[in-house]
Amino acid sequence: MQDYEYLLSSLDSIKGIGKKTIQLFYKKKIKTIFDLIWHLPISKIETSKNTDINNLQVGKDQSIKIIPIKYNFPRIRNLPNRVNCLSSNQKIDCVFFNSYEGYIKKILPVNMEIIVYGKIGFYKGKYQITNPKLVSENQDGVIKDLNNYSLTQGLTLKKYNKTIEEVLKIIPNLKEWHSKKIMKNFNNVSWKESIEKIHNFEFEKINNSDYLKRLIFDEIIANFLISSRIRLKIKKIKKNKKLFNKNFKYQYLNKLNFDLTGDQKNAINEIENDLASKERMFRLIQGDVGTGKTIVSLIAALNTIKSGYQVALMVPTEILAKQHYNLSTNFFSSNIKVELISGKTDYKSKTNILKKLEEKKIDLIIGTHALFQKKIKFKKLGLIIIDEQHKFGVNQRKELSDKGGNDCDVLVMSATPIPRTMMMTVYGDMDITLIREKPKNRKEIKTYSKLESKIDEVINFAKKEISYGGQIFWVCPLIEKSKKLDHQSAIEKNKFLQKYFNKRVGLIHGSMEKDNKNKVLNDFLNKKIDVLVSTTVIEVGIDFPNANVIIIENANKYGLSQLHQLRGRVGRGDKNSFCILLFKSHLSENAKKRINILKSSNDGFDISEQDMKLRGYGDILGFKQSGIKKFKLADPILHKDLFDLAEKEVKKIEKDYSKFESYYNLLKLYDRVSIINDII
Repeated sequence: MQDYEYLLSSLDSIKGIGKKTIQLFYKKKIKTIFDLIWHLPISKIETSKNTDINNLQVGKDQSIKIIPIKYNFPRIRNLPNRVNCLSSNQKIDCVFFNSYEGYIKKILPVNMEIIVYGKIGFYKGKYQITNPKLVSENQDGVIKDLNNYSLTQGLTLKKYNKTIEEVLKIIPNLKEWHSKKIMKNFNNVSWKESIEKIHNFEFEKINNSDYLKRLIFDEIIANFLISSRIRLKIKKIKKNKKLFNKNFKYQYLNKLNFDLTGDQKNAINEIENDLASKERMFRLIQGDVGTGKTIVSLIAALNTIKSGYQVALMVPTEILAKQHYNLSTNFFSSNIKVELISGKTDYKSKTNILKKLEEKKIDLIIGTHALFQKKIKFKKLGLIIIDEQHKFGVNQRKELSDKGGNDCDVLVMSATPIPRTMMMTVYGDMDITLIREKPKNRKEIKTYSKLESKIDEVINFAKKEISYGGQIFWVCPLIEKSKKLDHQSAIEKNKFLQKYFNKRVGLIHGSMEKDNKNKVLNDFLNKKIDVLVSTTVIEVGIDFPNANVIIIENANKYGLSQLHQLRGRVGRGDKNSFCILLFKSHLSENAKKRINILKSSNDGFDISEQDMKLRGYGDILGFKQSGIKKFKLADPILHKDLFDLAEKEVKKIEKDYSKFESYYNLLKLYDRVSIINDII
């Protein structure tokens, strides 16, 4: 069987594997030989090193020499089978769930010295091992050292190790996909050598080895190449150029009471070039809070409309849609027709809007996800703008762009800065424009920390700012993962603050009905209330120009990036703005670091970088919940140099795409080719 065919073949081609075992492998999503060898060991089991019973550690996997002396097989259902044993003349039990008597007697014969390996427990005054993972078979009491793998119930470590051993004996030498220059970074170790070593290793020796680095790099570049391939395939779909006068925008920009930043001008330039190109635009505007992404998107909409196309702007919430609508109608002249569609739009109005949309009597339509329902049809959709509060995956982004056909460009905006090493991982299928520079008139938010015991001082400060025309966000404690408790804390805080602010206090939390929540937010927007008490559900992206103070309780409970996002709810107007971080007296060293970083920096990109270093990339910014591509080995923090190397290599490949062919087999191994085929 040929190289890749063997690795991608099913498990039944391996000697000694029956149908039942194959089904167990399937439960671990192991369906091919490659899946089997890519299911990597997590530790080394040194069963040859037996532990004395006096040195056993509860909760830890250990080897111990025992002598079975008595079987206890209860006839009562659901009770475990138990074997009483001795070790150094002290009592210890082996406990079995769902194991037959005959099997237990076979592996643990009475009065025979045996070595068992498993997790040590303690029950009714003596040690026990439940469902031992390994038991010596020979009378000499020796168990071969094995690799420890994460397995489903029914699969034994001994069986898995034996299977791996058989597979590695006949693993093929694959044609190298990396260039000679890249291979020098890993001292020319092959993929085959690397796989063999990682399954036959000593952990302290493998961590910084060329073998491990090689496999990590393969994983990263496979990920990056997929995104690159998708991006380039999208660009190959030819569209009609959008023709417009680039100078026309100045009629609108001159009306503004501020000058654009250099980053904003650059972003507008890049988008204009994309629109005027024969290649489809698939671009992300990645900007920190308050960097002015919205004006950039409005210019993009203007140019598209002037070239004879319609524009759809999708936002996460109804209140944000309303805000974008008000901004757009104020910005554009009356001859540009703007409409808003939301869940509150009545049936008659909605029917009329849909009719006008299909007849191209609407230039810009603003709404939530409902914009992309099948019943909503456009006459000539040329641009989709997604104000991206939640992360869209590759498939979702592609589905949205398909609404407009080949002539539809896509612009995604995100106010969530992410570290440089993660850009390609999350958004590699898109062209990326960064906006870091904040407008000159934007005042920096001053950040302070305060003990919760000094809440009277904080309340007096808030009252003073309200007397100057300001408004207050009061974010309630993140108590624990229980939303109910967080909501309760917000309700109690609302009651507490009512007496200090003449009852001009509003409350929002996640359990409220959408309509009630929107009413409170509108009241706050229209200055009917001075203090808005909230959990962390404060709407991202909504401008509250008068809100200039945010008070965050239990600030030490939040990650850096989340605190920065919350802080960005203020400072949208011309007032001096403040963020007050409240905390209890005892802070961990990590919490002190987070608070000090936030006090010293307003740069979201810098903060996200430091956040990732403190918490790890899996937790940062909620990426675990957003479907970010997961790596088995690669870590953007630990392996930053390999991420940078992969990015440089991909850029070279993009310039000479004949080089891509050599990587095709790598992508097949990592089951990535299907992604390209599914999406394009």
